[in-house]
Amino acid sequence: MFHIQPLLFQPLTIRDVTLKNRIVMSPMCMYSCYEQDGIVTPWHMTHYTSRAMGQTGLIMTEAAAVSPQGRISAEDLGIWDDSHVEGLSKLVSAIQENGSKAAIQIAHAGRKAMIDGPIIAPSAIAFSEKMKTPEEMSLQQIEETVNQFRSAAKRAKAAGFDVIEIHGAHGYLINEFLSPLSNRRSDFYGGSQENRYRFLQEIIAAVRLEWEGPLFVRISANDYHPEGNTPEDFVTYSKWMKEDGVDLIDCSSGAVVPAKIPTFPGYQVSFADKIKNEAEIATAAVGLITTGRQAEEILQNKRADLIFIGREFLKDPYWPRSAAQDLGTEIESPKQYERGW
Repeated sequence: MFHIQPLLFQPLTIRDVTLKNRIVMSPMCMYSCYEQDGIVTPWHMTHYTSRAMGQTGLIMTEAAAVSPQGRISAEDLGIWDDSHVEGLSKLVSAIQENGSKAAIQIAHAGRKAMIDGPIIAPSAIAFSEKMKTPEEMSLQQIEETVNQFRSAAKRAKAAGFDVIEIHGAHGYLINEFLSPLSNRRSDFYGGSQENRYRFLQEIIAAVRLEWEGPLFVRISANDYHPEGNTPEDFVTYSKWMKEDGVDLIDCSSGAVVPAKIPTFPGYQVSFADKIKNEAEIATAAVGLITTGRQAEEILQNKRADLIFIGREFLKDPYWPRSAAQDLGTEIESPKQYERGW
């Protein structure tokens, strides 16, 4: 039994936002905008609000596309148009009314967009033989995309979100620029590490013109390829991101090229640990974290600052309660549910 409240259930303040605990619902694609308009549906309201009722500190929505062309699928959530703000605002209010903070992940799928019409990427290289070959982005398209991220941040602020996360992982557009496996450009957006970082740097700067609150970036800290990015590369990138105004690095991995990824409980925690302690920036750990004790070990050993929970939340909207039981402690419940808890 713990005699003091476990770190997992202690608050954390980032800039002007205080999370009541260190548990974050990880962004997970839901493909549930059935009208293909990117607008929040009743399904989204139930899905996210139930996890807020389950006492999660921070609820992060699935990737919201900054342009129709940047959708992973046609049924993705969107933030490319002002018409999206009303639904997102209602979702934020429902999350906050149930005691959680609300975050949005803003994204562009790049060459992994599975939509009708042309797709874009830093270089005209397909992800795989089964996927379309993208158009190599012109300088004008790069500038337009950076501005789309800025507009998305402005809409996220209007909707009332507490946190923004820029999606720079899983082989989507920003990750494609960062990796030498998918970026073969010969201009100042390709070649050197500094040049490959430039696109993300410009996006961070554009978002910061509209957004003063906590800013996270999700990364793929390992390309799992001998010619790709390594965790050491992302220590460097993370130092630059810290200088550019990012508050926390959300450490995932893989998916910029097809590759076999060795998975086991906590298989990505070492990336969060390395970046936190070598780049001296707050990190989040994610990836097959399933129990309260596992999460508490990560925090107690200063390997990460937040715990992102994905699949476990799909199975159990009240995972924080399960984690508290595992740690021998108690947490608040919704007042209406006290008889059951």
